[in-house]
Amino acid sequence: MKAWTQCMSTTLQAEGGSVMVWGMFSWHDLGPSIHVEQRLNSTTYLSIIADQVHPIMLMAYPNGDGFFQQDNAPCHGAYIVPEWFQEHEGDFTLLRWHPRSPHLNPIEHLWDEVKRAITQLDPQPSYLTELDSAIHQAWCQIPRITFQHLVKSMPRRIATVLKAKGGPKKY
Repeated sequence: MKAWTQCMSTTLQAEGGSVMVWGMFSWHDLGPSIHVEQRLNSTTYLSIIADQVHPIMLMAYPNGDGFFQQDNAPCHGAYIVPEWFQEHEGDFTLLRWHPRSPHLNPIEHLWDEVKRAITQLDPQPSYLTELDSAIHQAWCQIPRITFQHLVKSMPRRIATVLKAKGGPKKY
């Protein structure tokens, strides 16, 4: 089975600020959740790809048969990012993806799981460090079956969108 790896960043807010976190997953496992210190621009994104994604992909898919999906956020299209992927095209396949298609972006469902877990906390995180810790803990507690189901459901999701000529549908 070929692998599907997905990444995305999300921002959750606590009173007085927010925390940005980047994460990835595949059929096999959740990847790291990485606290993004500054705004996620092309340089920061490329650093995450080179320092985190690339080594994980090389280890998990040594034959280069892994797939990597990004959501085409503006920082993904900056010249340095596609150039880096082109230089490493033998290491894994970068899926071409429609910009900002949340109904086809499986990691959005994982971020929803994280957000649900955090909203159920009592007391709620009051400080950014507490929020960051809560996000990391909620991420690590996502059950394997949850992300495996997301990977497994992708062919059906894509077929449904194609049948609907691109419109969102219930899955």
